[in-house]
Amino acid sequence: MKKKSQRIKAIVEIKAAQEKDTLEALGASQKKLTALQTQVDGLKKYRLDYQEKFNRLGYSGANVGQLLEFRSFMDKLDTAIAGQEQSLQQGKNELETKRKIWEGMHNRTQSLEKVYQSALAIEQKQDSKFEQLEQDERASRLGRNSSGNMKNA
Repeated sequence: MKKKSQRIKAIVEIKAAQEKDTLEALGASQKKLTALQTQVDGLKKYRLDYQEKFNRLGYSGANVGQLLEFRSFMDKLDTAIAGQEQSLQQGKNELETKRKIWEGMHNRTQSLEKVYQSALAIEQKQDSKFEQLEQDERASRLGRNSSGNMKNA
């Protein structure tokens, strides 16, 4: 039968592997969020550049058709930006959820590790005590055998 510490150690190893998988998922979620943020920033910059171009066109005297076309495209950009910002917010929420899950797993793994260390320390103390008792018993037997041999001599 396995010792308590060995059984706990197996559980700790399983939990540590699960924690590692969760941490990897957290990292992937962070990368996804960074990519989404880059997209949103790029769209906002593009919209700002397009707005400046629209303003220059308006000052230089463009026809109504061009202005309406510019305005329509800017509305589409605004819609795209709003959609990306919504995706970004969902990504942030997902990241926060995954972070909380990982933190919970990490804390449980750390707690189990402490339980394992404690069980191991107790077992080592018991083993040491048992070994000491065996040595004392051997020494006692040797002492009795020695004095018994002297009486017989």
